[in-house]
Amino acid sequence: MAEADKVVSFAENLLSLGSEVRQLRKARQMTLKDLTKASGISLSHLSAIERGASNPSMDVLERLSVALSVSPDWFFARRPGAGPMERAYVVRSQNRRNLNSLYGQNASELGYTDSLLSSSVGGEFYMGLAVYEPNSETPDNRLQRHDGEQHGVVIEGELEIQIADEIITLREGDSYSFDARIPHHARNRTDRICKLIWAVSPVVIPKDLAEADGLSQRVGPSVQD
Repeated sequence: MAEADKVVSFAENLLSLGSEVRQLRKARQMTLKDLTKASGISLSHLSAIERGASNPSMDVLERLSVALSVSPDWFFARRPGAGPMERAYVVRSQNRRNLNSLYGQNASELGYTDSLLSSSVGGEFYMGLAVYEPNSETPDNRLQRHDGEQHGVVIEGELEIQIADEIITLREGDSYSFDARIPHHARNRTDRICKLIWAVSPVVIPKDLAEADGLSQRVGPSVQD
């Protein structure tokens, strides 16, 4: 690689890392001051990292990861490609991020495994793939609700969803969209695996959301909870 290409690559990597920190901070609904307090890193240093103007040490990355409740490798999106647009926006199937690690809850706690199909969590909405093992559901089986919209399409198997008081069975190729403020829940009651592509808007991924009106509001796309 030519020296100029190395410089460009290094600059791209810094910008990408900074963007990941900023997007996750906003998704966690934290200000720079909040992150400064949680991580012990100065506001000016954090601002420089998010702008791609500073190369953080491993110690700094570790403190950021703890403050944002992810592992340090979350900040290094695995999006190789021939050009900058591909590296920025294309997600190859083998490079999908595990959203369960972002939620801080594993499949047994959530009733499904989740992976991110979008290139980031920094947009107005994001899209993912939920995989329900046979006869899987959340242990507490509670209805969920949150601001925004829920959209989804079953691409394999069968999923039972509850929207308000109605129980609905979705089969391969069936889809839905609804106001996510309506109480809802989903589970796989069959002996087959179920795969669901979902989209949720807006992006809200706080670590712990308070309960409201007796309905648990959790991390991530609640229709899968």
